[in-house]
Amino acid sequence: MTEAHPYLGVSKSLCGRFWLERPGDERLGLAISQRCQVPEIIGRMLAARGQSLEGAPGFLQPRLRDLLTDPSELKDMDQAAERLADAVARGERIAIFGDYDVDGATSAALLSRFLRAAGAEEPLLYVPDRMREGYGPNAAAFHALKAKGAALVITVDCGITSFAALDEAKGIGLDVIVADHHVAEPALPAAFAVVNPNRLDESSPHRTLAAVGVVFLMVIAANRVLRRRGWFGPARLEPDLLQWLDLVALGTVCDVVPLVGLNRALAAQGLKVMARRSNLGLKTLCDVARVTDRVDAFHAAFLLGPRVNAGGRVGQSDLGARLLATEDPVLAGDLARQLDVYNNERRVLETEVQEAATRQAEAQAADNPHLLFLAGRGWHPGVIGIVAGRLKERYQRPVCVIALENGVGKASGRSVAGLHLGQAVIAAREAGLVLKGGGHAMAAGFEAREEQLGALQAFIAARFKDDLDGTPLMPTLLVDGALQARAASPDLIATLESLAPFGAGNAEPRFVFPAQRVAMADIVGTDHVRCVLTGPDGGRLKAIAFRVANEDLGRALLGSRGAALHVAGRLKLDSWQGRDQVQIQIEDAAFAAG
Repeated sequence: MTEAHPYLGVSKSLCGRFWLERPGDERLGLAISQRCQVPEIIGRMLAARGQSLEGAPGFLQPRLRDLLTDPSELKDMDQAAERLADAVARGERIAIFGDYDVDGATSAALLSRFLRAAGAEEPLLYVPDRMREGYGPNAAAFHALKAKGAALVITVDCGITSFAALDEAKGIGLDVIVADHHVAEPALPAAFAVVNPNRLDESSPHRTLAAVGVVFLMVIAANRVLRRRGWFGPARLEPDLLQWLDLVALGTVCDVVPLVGLNRALAAQGLKVMARRSNLGLKTLCDVARVTDRVDAFHAAFLLGPRVNAGGRVGQSDLGARLLATEDPVLAGDLARQLDVYNNERRVLETEVQEAATRQAEAQAADNPHLLFLAGRGWHPGVIGIVAGRLKERYQRPVCVIALENGVGKASGRSVAGLHLGQAVIAAREAGLVLKGGGHAMAAGFEAREEQLGALQAFIAARFKDDLDGTPLMPTLLVDGALQARAASPDLIATLESLAPFGAGNAEPRFVFPAQRVAMADIVGTDHVRCVLTGPDGGRLKAIAFRVANEDLGRALLGSRGAALHVAGRLKLDSWQGRDQVQIQIEDAAFAAG
């Protein structure tokens, strides 16, 4: 990395990053543009994002019929589908045990809607309280569901490492189907069926599916069994499964799984369904969040997802799943408004924890190149995952944020490409350093005794150091090229939209505007810096940088005094009073040499 040539000579930006042009084969980009009949800039970006000449057409027009796998290819799927169909046909009471994040909420809502549509009794919903119960199934919850008459429990987005709880469920006569996507251990829990593309004995190519994607495949399989048995007919119509792709898209985007292959098709088609606002809960949430535009991945990830999450973070854990599953307009309104209130509370708590964690990060950063371990008493466990994500972006290395209470640390971690945090946590648990925990490549959670945190940090850091052959992580910013202000037009943004949806595995285009001067700058909202840039070509460009007023980037924008800045960021369309103007969301900047 250090031998690479810094883009525009920026080896250390105002955010401390080394700028690199996203690598790509220009000849391949030209060939893609010709074959797909798209502008050359799109061909170049596809090549830079790893697309081949053969794969590019499918990437630009992802279709489920081309990418959707046969659910039976997943191990235990046929057993799970037959058991679920049996429960529906026999009128057994079915319970759904969900996680409290968006992936868990959408998984639970999708399964609830399918069971109702298939003629099953209203399923029981159980989402554990983050503060009292923590993550995943527990014995007390299974006993409570058994007492309410449940004969079958499906765990969604959890369960793959819940050995003791599932042993207890088996002992009291509960059948449990695990529908999960988190990293598995060599041994599997004692469940009736374990459907997880990340089982160690699994050969499925769809290892990056979110849990809601796994549940969607399970719904397809169960529906197929019921159809084969003649369950549907004039009196009971077979449900249209595609109507629930909006839930699949929301969970897929918000769980930050790579938006390539099947995930890309699920997200792209699901966002089209979401735009129709046919899900009452999502429609109501859009109204509360004041989303009037066509819903895209940005709205899903940053406006809708945080509100669905808010109940699990600081309020009542099942609110998100209940909202997305309901057909009651009054209940939907009440739930959406309550989630909005909880989301505002979450922001306050998040700010408090982030400020304290940032102070620790600043003290650790120089001496901990492979991992930041940040811990504090009084930190709310519901916001530590968000803080970990923000600090991971800022310091460009894995970050674990730990809430300490009564000698135990509850942690949430976020990682960077190439360093698998979920596997590291599983290994630490096997080494006796973690009480419980798991996750996937980019995110994980765990609980550990406070006195073992130092050893745990050293264990994970050493593992990551080995993964990198001892090379320190260097904060980098990948850019797609340079533009002048006049080139930033609504037509360009419309052209770039052919690459959407953007997310993990398909980065939104990022451009540099060289040698810009700040014509105007002020602070708006909560530490956001709004400004107008003027370029060497005489063009003017609106710009905003979020949460930077008290950082080097914000101070430079506010006080550049006419100095030229290279400015990097993403282009957005800002519609105001019927006029479409382009705005850059600034992510980084550097003073131009000379």
